[in-house]
Amino acid sequence: MEKEFPHPDNHPLHTIKKERAIIVVLAVLQFLHILDFVIMMPLGPVFMESFKIDSTEFGLLVSAYSISAGIFGFIGAFFLDRFDRRSSLLTIFAGFALGTLFCAVAPTYITLLLARIVAGCFGGMISALILSIIGDIIPVFRRGKATGVVMSAFSIASVIGIPVGLFLANQYGWHFPFLAITVISFLLLPASYKILPELKVHLEHHNPTDSKWSSVKTVLTERSHYSSFAFMIALMFGGFSIIPFFAPYLVSNVGLDKNELTYIYFFGGLFTFFTSRYIGILADRYGKYKMYAILTILAVVPVTLVTSLGRTPLPWVIVLSTLFMIIVSGRMVPAFALVTSAVEPKIRGSFMSVNSSIQSISAGAASFISGHILTQGVNGELVNFELVGMISIVCLLVSVVLASKIKIPGNHI
Repeated sequence: MEKEFPHPDNHPLHTIKKERAIIVVLAVLQFLHILDFVIMMPLGPVFMESFKIDSTEFGLLVSAYSISAGIFGFIGAFFLDRFDRRSSLLTIFAGFALGTLFCAVAPTYITLLLARIVAGCFGGMISALILSIIGDIIPVFRRGKATGVVMSAFSIASVIGIPVGLFLANQYGWHFPFLAITVISFLLLPASYKILPELKVHLEHHNPTDSKWSSVKTVLTERSHYSSFAFMIALMFGGFSIIPFFAPYLVSNVGLDKNELTYIYFFGGLFTFFTSRYIGILADRYGKYKMYAILTILAVVPVTLVTSLGRTPLPWVIVLSTLFMIIVSGRMVPAFALVTSAVEPKIRGSFMSVNSSIQSISAGAASFISGHILTQGVNGELVNFELVGMISIVCLLVSVVLASKIKIPGNHI
């Protein structure tokens, strides 16, 4: 007989085998959602050349998705806790796939910008729902590990998705990576519906007469939640001040060929695929806050190094960028496990939607601000990247202080 576990949030019993299948499906959905976002980064030099745009306009491409995701993620907070989580997730994911299709067929910079806004409308709610499902069905003492598995979607996107996306872009044009994501997303929907169970336990806490504002009001009026929101802002600024412009910087300043970007993301993703899950296990064992603080303080070193590179041989760039990805992306695992555990189940969907909204808007704001700080030199190089790195470091250190303020029921930090 399969081993079963009682969920502390009174969720119906699931077998361990079923739990693993659900986590795999959530990880794949997260992979496609993340790939749609991160593929923009290495394609930065391609977009800048194809559309004859500068770093500010490219930053707008990245931030348009994030800000749209943030706005509609907040709107989602009004209704996500009022429906079965499976139905909500798959409906929104179908909308995301449609938005990605619009990106694939966009003929100009303006139409691509509008398509990114549409994709962001739906994409902003996907992570919130995935993390809510993890919070609903995974016991808190295994939640770090489960979060690590889902968060490893970024690593898989880097190892497999980005190299394949760059290959398609180089061979057939930048439209094809988005077309591939669209096709796979629509093919995945039927299997996801079959594997994911109905998730309605959170509805038991709802009064049908409550207004749509009630759960959001609860989220926004609880003072302890604002520590999580402030933490999320610093978390995003610490990474997304740099990440969107990393690939253009490596090409224009460090001297890499566009095709060599594949090696950067392949090796970075390959290592983080393993380290993300191990970090999740360590977070469960030693505490989520402790692991976050250690990784964030360590992140100061690679951030300083990668934002001050001059012309550097490819092997050294691979080493430094891999170290950067391991630590900077690795800190997201205990960070999200920490935030997911900071709210009671009945409002988790609304809380994660508001939190995801803040996350997306902060990432978009970081990209937008960095895009304005950076300028292009006479030879096309990006100027002031080391200043952006200093801003990132300050935000990283501030986030450690803010993370210590987050209160977790049961003190599982």
